[in-house]
Amino acid sequence: MEDKKIFRVCLFVMFILIVNSVNAQWYNPEKVNKKAVGFYETAYQEAIDGKYAASVAHLADALKADPKYLDVYLSRAGIYANMKNYQASVTDFETAFAKDSLYSSTFLLPYSISLAGIGNFEKALEKVNSFLTTPKLNQQSIKAGNYRKSTYEFALQYKKKSAIKNYLFNPQNMGDSINSTALEYLPSLTVDGNKMIFNRRINGDEDFYESNKINGVWQNAKPLAGKLNTNFNEGAQNISQDGEWLIFTGCNYPEGLGSCDLYISYKNKNGEWSEAENMGRTINTDAWESAPSLSPDKRDLYFSSTRPGGFGGSDIWVSHRTENGRWQKPENLGPTINTSGDDGCPFIHADNQTLYFNSNGHAGYGLSDLFVSRKNEKGEWQTPTNLGYPINTIDDEGSLIVSADGKTAFYASDKGDFKNGLDLYTFELREDIRAQKTFWVKGKIYDKKTNAGLPSSVELTTIDSGYVLSKLRTDEEGNYLTTLPLGKSYAFSVNRKGYLFYSENFTLKDNVNDSPLVVNIGLQPLEKGSSIILKNIFFESKKFELQTTSFTELNKVAELLKENAALTIQISGYTDNVGKPADNLLLSINRAKAVITYLQSKDIDSKRLTGKGFGESNAIAPNTTEAGKSQNRRTELTVISN
Repeated sequence: MEDKKIFRVCLFVMFILIVNSVNAQWYNPEKVNKKAVGFYETAYQEAIDGKYAASVAHLADALKADPKYLDVYLSRAGIYANMKNYQASVTDFETAFAKDSLYSSTFLLPYSISLAGIGNFEKALEKVNSFLTTPKLNQQSIKAGNYRKSTYEFALQYKKKSAIKNYLFNPQNMGDSINSTALEYLPSLTVDGNKMIFNRRINGDEDFYESNKINGVWQNAKPLAGKLNTNFNEGAQNISQDGEWLIFTGCNYPEGLGSCDLYISYKNKNGEWSEAENMGRTINTDAWESAPSLSPDKRDLYFSSTRPGGFGGSDIWVSHRTENGRWQKPENLGPTINTSGDDGCPFIHADNQTLYFNSNGHAGYGLSDLFVSRKNEKGEWQTPTNLGYPINTIDDEGSLIVSADGKTAFYASDKGDFKNGLDLYTFELREDIRAQKTFWVKGKIYDKKTNAGLPSSVELTTIDSGYVLSKLRTDEEGNYLTTLPLGKSYAFSVNRKGYLFYSENFTLKDNVNDSPLVVNIGLQPLEKGSSIILKNIFFESKKFELQTTSFTELNKVAELLKENAALTIQISGYTDNVGKPADNLLLSINRAKAVITYLQSKDIDSKRLTGKGFGESNAIAPNTTEAGKSQNRRTELTVISN
């Protein structure tokens, strides 16, 4: 880490030390105007104290007194670099090199860094290679030069292989409703994109603020209502996709287990946040825990930690929540994600498959960069991809979140038209590093006979592979919200003991409306005569062999029967009216038998199973449209006894 930081420490000091050891071509520092030297010495002390603006002003005075004062250009270039004004830094370096290339040659390494700061990696590589040929370089300089060389080479290779050449990176300040003269950073967002929570630091105290988007306009940010903000510092936070939970970092709290712990707060019916609760020893240790990110189904909590068992400094870990609401012992995300350096600031997208994070251990542009990794359907994280320049730069990149559309990113930056230090910005990601656009379904689960809300389990599975994308529990009143990435077909099921499960399927295309789909679901008590349509049982046209995509739903039927040992059911097959009635009747009988045979293969006693076919009779929709015919081609389950 030290070699990565060596040229981030006040470059001005390095310049002062170097200039005395260089043999000038024409420039002689001994002949500089004395008044100019006085301004220079004042500027030096101001730079040491971190007063960069004042230092730059006095260096300008020095140049007025002696326009040939070469040390001023070189030193001001270093100060501009510390201020991240790399273009001004490059201009001063190039002025100095033009005036006396021999005297200025010792500054090739910091010059290369500023060139990389404006994205000129080709020239930066050229200059650092020249620097490394300098005779009698000490080992520290060689190590620093080779490190920078590797980052420039990475940048050029990335640019060469990048499929998208015309990406416009144009971060937009989020405006006065969000940003102020204080520091704003670490945003999080609900799935509908209409509520943003972020940190604001005023006079050293960190608190949470929120802004709501109404008719497309962000409203003036206000402190969170309730008991969440305290006299302590409330740090990195994440609001759940449904807006009901807030998990955050609390440092040096009296009840804390380590330097920084994770805490949780819940929104009450009045819209206020409850007093924070420490998440306990399963999540927190005597080490450092921070930067939480909750999966959209609230079953997985990702966070950074320096706890033992990792691969380096800070690692990314995940804890899984069980059906009874308990968080399990965290698991390290492994060497694909974590490195021997620092890996942190995880953000799991609404698609529950795309993870953004920062790291200084993976190859990049210098210091810490932002990366993206995607989970495959085996649950394995894939090799991270650097987000590339100019999202990543030679400086530290902090955290980034992405809205449900998969392309709109939000982050904090001090590099743009900021009001005072860090402001919140938004920009559009390149196509190759976007998450999947994600739709969401919300509603209420209730008893179909009494209309009372039912706490239930909601599961979302990809039809093609049977991969469980999310599994959540409703609140105590049966309310739920689940996310569905676009471009796939999903089996959607709801389960509660004592009731027939509910099934539905969704095929989501990219042109789906951004408004949420509201699906209120009435569950039928498990009693004689109750029935459901098994909407995720699939056959090829005019055939009765079960498609493998049916197995997930049929396994739920088998599970229902095993949980209710006295339950007996009838499986009924139906068709549309295409073809001869006799053929349709036979087809429906054979399809019902296929379901029965599969359930028997799952150790369900045949005495508990009856299969019947009804052909094209008992239609539930007109057979005059394809949609109607599709509804009539169905498999039903009816309770015979329980």
